[in-house]
Amino acid sequence: MESRNAGVPGELTPLLLGESQWTDAMVERSGIEVRDVPFVSVGGGIGSFVTVDYLRIAGVPTDRIAVLSNIDHPWQTYQYLTRVSQIPVPERIRSDSSSRPDNIWGFPSYALAEAWRDRTVRPLVHVLGEPIFADYWTPRAGLVFAGLEREAARIAYPEMLVKGVVRMVRRRAGGGYFTVLTPPAGSTATRRVAYRSRFVHLAVGYPGLKFLPDLQAFRETHRDFHHVVNAYEPHEHVYEYLKTTPGTVMVRGGGIVASRVLQRLMDDRERYGLQTEIEHVFRTYVTGAHGPHPWSRRRGGHGFAYQGFNYPKSVWGGQLKARMRRLDGAERAAEYRRMGGTNTPKRRKWQQQMRAGREAGWYRAFQGTVQEVRPGPETRLTSIVDRADGTHKIASDFIIDCTGLEADIAEHRVLDDLLRHGGAGRNPLGRLDVERTFEVIGTASGDGAVYASGTATLGGYFPGVDTFLGLQVAAQEITDDLARRGWCPRLGPVRSTAQWLRWALGRPVEGSAAWSRS
Repeated sequence: MESRNAGVPGELTPLLLGESQWTDAMVERSGIEVRDVPFVSVGGGIGSFVTVDYLRIAGVPTDRIAVLSNIDHPWQTYQYLTRVSQIPVPERIRSDSSSRPDNIWGFPSYALAEAWRDRTVRPLVHVLGEPIFADYWTPRAGLVFAGLEREAARIAYPEMLVKGVVRMVRRRAGGGYFTVLTPPAGSTATRRVAYRSRFVHLAVGYPGLKFLPDLQAFRETHRDFHHVVNAYEPHEHVYEYLKTTPGTVMVRGGGIVASRVLQRLMDDRERYGLQTEIEHVFRTYVTGAHGPHPWSRRRGGHGFAYQGFNYPKSVWGGQLKARMRRLDGAERAAEYRRMGGTNTPKRRKWQQQMRAGREAGWYRAFQGTVQEVRPGPETRLTSIVDRADGTHKIASDFIIDCTGLEADIAEHRVLDDLLRHGGAGRNPLGRLDVERTFEVIGTASGDGAVYASGTATLGGYFPGVDTFLGLQVAAQEITDDLARRGWCPRLGPVRSTAQWLRWALGRPVEGSAAWSRS
């Protein structure tokens, strides 16, 4: 994009790059086009979508909101990540029945919606029996995506979407902010566009893929991106190879993605009569239930820590949520460590598959530390693994890294710039430090504010930020704070009820006469 825009006016000058606060005159002299929109959301994923959904339902018109994004649909990145991590559209995701990013009221729940659509009471019976008599009921990915598409059309989301890549957010002298966007080449008269706003919302997700150090070193040294893969990048070739040739796969990690990859490998083995063998390396091997006391324990076994959702359900509206809002500093960090850690739901089907694999000897799970990965004979790989009984050389045809996504906020260009120039700081876990209202601490500019939601704020006063319901909690807090500032109407019971009826009937959001033009 940079080279295609060469010679186009409106570029960031050394003065702008070096200054943490910009005047209108500085931006004007650079030739950058300026557009005025009171509220700007950066990211364009589900975090942005849920926030603007709240604002639209509260009565804010589309011309008062701009969503700056490089993706076409809010669910696009999430759909990609679920697909490559072995959760296709018909499969169920890890989310509660009432956590609906397309429905701020949570009613009807996904279970009720599925029961109505399929004309069966089975989902409702399942929910009533969870988690004692059945696994937690979770929605199918396809149902989630269809709901998001429907709600996006209802709130006129495409009218607010502006395509491009956000470069930075800088304070504006006199209040508010400039958000600099690099639009697609040839779509604007200037190389950059600056959005001048009173409020900015950041929902940028994870900075990128994260590889274990030994796997990253192997890929960089040997330029082998075929045999060593991340579960969050396309790797269908691994499963296709195993359909034609017996092979061994080493799986690294013990969370939800590892369990989904294992189930795909085991499903294929069962469905196609394959001879696939699996070496499963855990960094931390859980042997049973664990926790500080009987009222705060997590089930576990055979390496895995089991939990229905990312966090205990009480973080979304119980004693744990109330307690976290009172904690600061080291106490809050300690509470995160206590309830955090890698975990996965305990699903009956793949528990049975793993049990069969252990008994037959083709699934081997163990705790170990991989010191190095070397090219083996022919196209195979050799992992040097330190285990309790010594150092072992373990051969495999492929290695799938299931340890997660990059979490360091400084790896994201916009967040790094905010740390350097915007006054933002880090919370006890190293992410963005935010207030209980999700305003980023230290970034105020006059009567303006920068808000953030999603994974970048993990470590704040609300734990479950990187979940559907967590994004909705953040959106509600942000909307309420904007209402307290007098910028948008408060979403009270009368309007909320009226808007739910419009949602249920599939009618577009109705504007409010009470919204402010400030």
